[in-house]
Amino acid sequence: MRILESIAETFGDYDGYVLDLWGVVHDGRRPYPGVPEALAAMRAAGKRIAFLTNAPRRAWFIRRMLDGMGLDRALYDGIMSSGEATWMLLKSGADPRFRGPAYHIGPERDLSVVEEGAAELVRDIRAARFLLNTGPDPERGPRSVEPYREELAACRAAGLPMLCVNPDRHVMVGGERILCAGALADVYREMGGEVLEIGKPDPAVYGPTLALLGDLPRHRVVAVGDTPHTDLAGAAHAGLDAIWAMTGLFEHAHGREVSPERLAELAAEAGVAPRAALRALRV
Repeated sequence: MRILESIAETFGDYDGYVLDLWGVVHDGRRPYPGVPEALAAMRAAGKRIAFLTNAPRRAWFIRRMLDGMGLDRALYDGIMSSGEATWMLLKSGADPRFRGPAYHIGPERDLSVVEEGAAELVRDIRAARFLLNTGPDPERGPRSVEPYREELAACRAAGLPMLCVNPDRHVMVGGERILCAGALADVYREMGGEVLEIGKPDPAVYGPTLALLGDLPRHRVVAVGDTPHTDLAGAAHAGLDAIWAMTGLFEHAHGREVSPERLAELAAEAGVAPRAALRALRV
C-alpha cells in the first residue's frame, strides 16, 4: 500500500475531504503538529472540508471545542457528528423505539443530544423507555467496562433498547487509549440487549456530511480516518474512497514505522481497502 507523506499528494484526485477529528485532526486536547497548516493549504487549493466524528455531542459543541484548540472556522466547511445525528433522530421521533423518557449512561457534557426537548431523561430505569448511551462517565472512568455491568444488566432486565451515540470502542486522548460508548454497547449485546448505533460506519451519517461539501460527485470526495471498522468501512459503505491515517489509534496499535506490505496485510485483516495511507495530516 502506498504511504503518502503529504495530503497535497491527493489534490489532483479529490475536491472534497471528509476528515475524522480524534486521531486525525487532534489528539483530544490540541491539533496534531502541522494540521492547521495542512488545512490552510487545502483551502488555498480550493478544497472543501467537512469533519465527521463519532463524538456524542452536537456540532455546535464540537465547533466550540475546536475554537478552544485555536482551529480557525475558516479552515473547514462544517461538522457532522454522531451527537448531531442522534439529536436529529430523537427530535424527529422517526424511530418508535426511541420515543419517550430515556435513562442516560454518560457524562453530563454529552446532554446536548437531548436539548430542545429531543428527549426527557429520567433517573429511574423502571420509568424509562430506552437507554441513551453516550459513553463512560467521570465517576466510573473510561478504562474498564466492569464498573458499568450492573447498571447495564438492570437496563437489560427492564427490556430497554439502547441508543448508542458513539460507535467507537476506543479513542486516543492526549496519548491515552480510553473507552467510548461502543465498548458499553458490546457488553449490552453480550447480555442480549437490543442496540442501535448512530455514526460511522453507518452510511446514513454520510448524507448530511456530504451536503456540507456542496454538490461534489462522490468520486471526487475522499474520507480520511485512523480506524478501520468505523472510518474506513464507513467510507466504503457510503461509496467513498478512503485514506488510512497513521496517527491516533493506528499509531497506538502499530507504531510509526509500518511498511507498505504490512499496511496491506493489516487492511486485509480488517476487511477494508483504503486507496493509500497518510503518514499524518500535513503538507
